[in-house]
Amino acid sequence: MPSSIYWEHKHNKLNVTAPAYSTQSDDLNVLTFTMKSIQALCQNDLASVNQYISEQLTSDIGLVEDITDYIISAGGKRLRPILVLLVANAFNISSKQHIKLAAIIECLHTATLLHDDVVDASTQRRGKPTANTHWGNAPSVLVGDFIYSRSFQMLIALDNKQVISITANATSEISEGEVQQLMNAGNVNTTEADYFSTITRKTATLFAAASQSAAVLASQGDTMQQAMYDYGINLGIAFQLIDDALDYLGNAEEMGKNIGDDLAEGKMTLPLIYAFNNADSADAEVIKTCIERKDSSAINDIIDVVTRSNGIDYTISSANEYADKARHNIAPLPDSDYKKALLRLTEIAVERRS
Repeated sequence: MPSSIYWEHKHNKLNVTAPAYSTQSDDLNVLTFTMKSIQALCQNDLASVNQYISEQLTSDIGLVEDITDYIISAGGKRLRPILVLLVANAFNISSKQHIKLAAIIECLHTATLLHDDVVDASTQRRGKPTANTHWGNAPSVLVGDFIYSRSFQMLIALDNKQVISITANATSEISEGEVQQLMNAGNVNTTEADYFSTITRKTATLFAAASQSAAVLASQGDTMQQAMYDYGINLGIAFQLIDDALDYLGNAEEMGKNIGDDLAEGKMTLPLIYAFNNADSADAEVIKTCIERKDSSAINDIIDVVTRSNGIDYTISSANEYADKARHNIAPLPDSDYKKALLRLTEIAVERRS
């Protein structure tokens, strides 16, 4: 049930005609959900998550406090912890363990952002200068290590061996994905298989850890745990595909980061891979030169090539396929507003402009 999506290239906007969901409850129709209303649905739990993060990331080292406060206060959608909260509540979890899990997932994500920004030499995130721009690379890496370490202290306190295993495996996969991406940087012959392997590891794995672990804490069996894992993987891939499309047709102010960063880092994301494989020789040479030189100065030429070669349309179509898979994965969930919110997240993932 994919969205009917098209890009208005002239105005650089993503336009979406949403599908007509049928729901059995008039309580909250799926299409009434925005990201803000989903956050409101989890408002009390989110407040508890934020409080727990604040309590756990304290340090008597001033610089650690400064950087953790800076990156946590930068905000963001809190998509990954919200995923934990929605899944846990969809299964009527009886404990408050999901609060701690959501905080752990958000802290792990925060640590990866600190490290990613150093590796990618990023200067802007969520509309603000990155921590490495503000304090330098070394403090950012070390504070990222602190948050990673504290996350695992929190995980041990959660005292669930299966969740510890899932989360430890996810962090290992994320690291491998980052190394894989680094190895492929500047390589114009990166394949679609290489690309999907990388984004599954570096992005989708944490989504899957969030949703599967929430099902574990809610005492669900293997079948439902697998369904929640699959939902997270497919949602995460759809999210990353749109992220990579937006790097060529997004708005820097709305996205909170610089347009063309992927090109400057030599990343062959799906829009470029498809364009390179389907462009004429002249256009393919433009892509090859920019990727090998990690040169974003020709971003407008690249956008033109990617657009004419249907790289954006292909990427959006792929994102919709994965969003469809995610919707199928959660079909067995009992009807509730939390399930509707999980369904709506699959649409938000492909509709978003930031």
